[in-house]
Amino acid sequence: MRGIRDRRADVGGVQYQMREKVFSIGDDFWIETPSGDRAFKVNGKALRLRDTLELESPSGETLLKIQEKKLRVRDTMQIERDDHTVATVKKALVGLRDRFTIEIESGGELKATGNIVDHEYTFERDGRKVAEASKRWFRVRDTYGIEVAPGEDAALILAAAVCIDRMSHD
Repeated sequence: MRGIRDRRADVGGVQYQMREKVFSIGDDFWIETPSGDRAFKVNGKALRLRDTLELESPSGETLLKIQEKKLRVRDTMQIERDDHTVATVKKALVGLRDRFTIEIESGGELKATGNIVDHEYTFERDGRKVAEASKRWFRVRDTYGIEVAPGEDAALILAAAVCIDRMSHD
């Protein structure tokens, strides 16, 4: 990845770089490959009552919709594909380290843990690391490196990383 430091994840998968454009209307930003090619666009929908984002292909096809769930005891966001919930991301109520559960509707769950001060998140399924998101790999503000293990749903994990960032920094 351009600008990446030597501290990469060890999941042996596909790497992505996510840079948020801080001043863009509707919070749009691109998720890129290590070579700088655009892999996904996160399209923030302006003028909505609740936080709504869409993960799109480079051609503009909506792959996943991310929505904040209001009026919950704890922070919750849902990820939808074709108007059906595919995952629910929930933030733990207490703890020194951020902990998130990503409940997969088709069964199972991912656990994401991280240190908000260091901006580090590791995704695990049944104790096995399946992805890692890190801000430490970059010098640029609001830039992440995300590595997703082979065979994992990269779009879903990237959408979950967006949810975690939103819930940790709003």
